[in-house]
Amino acid sequence: MPTSLQLRVPADVEKVVDRLLDAGHDAYIVGGSVRDALRGVDPHDWDVTTDATPEEIQMVFRGALYNNRFGTVVVRMGGHEVEVTTYRVDAEYTDHRRPDAVAFTTSLHEDLARRDFTMNAMAWRPARAGAPGQLVDPFGGRADLEARVLRAVGDPDER
Repeated sequence: MPTSLQLRVPADVEKVVDRLLDAGHDAYIVGGSVRDALRGVDPHDWDVTTDATPEEIQMVFRGALYNNRFGTVVVRMGGHEVEVTTYRVDAEYTDHRRPDAVAFTTSLHEDLARRDFTMNAMAWRPARAGAPGQLVDPFGGRADLEARVLRAVGDPDER
């Protein structure tokens, strides 16, 4: 369930989310970026997830870099490099580090469900046009972060 929240996010990163939303796509800041911001720590890198495909992302951000099989497009905005990734689900992890393949999905929840720990499975949309910022936290990552509990998303044996 989304909750209202205020996080400090660089204007350049908010601009990436805003441009995707303005182009008719869904978009959220996600993962370790959200975790660190909730802890009051400035994230070293910022990640955005969206329902836009890599090709659609490149149409919104001319000159963005896309050359990998994981669906990540690097957008340079001001002084930041923002990794923008299409909502996805992962295949097997033969090397236990990177998925052998990814498939795109249109579901934010499915994208969050593939993440390792609950504290990394949160998404946040900055305040916009009078609407407050929104945290999407389907696996209780914020509570786990506050309780200093490290918990896997789903079955830990599969993680």
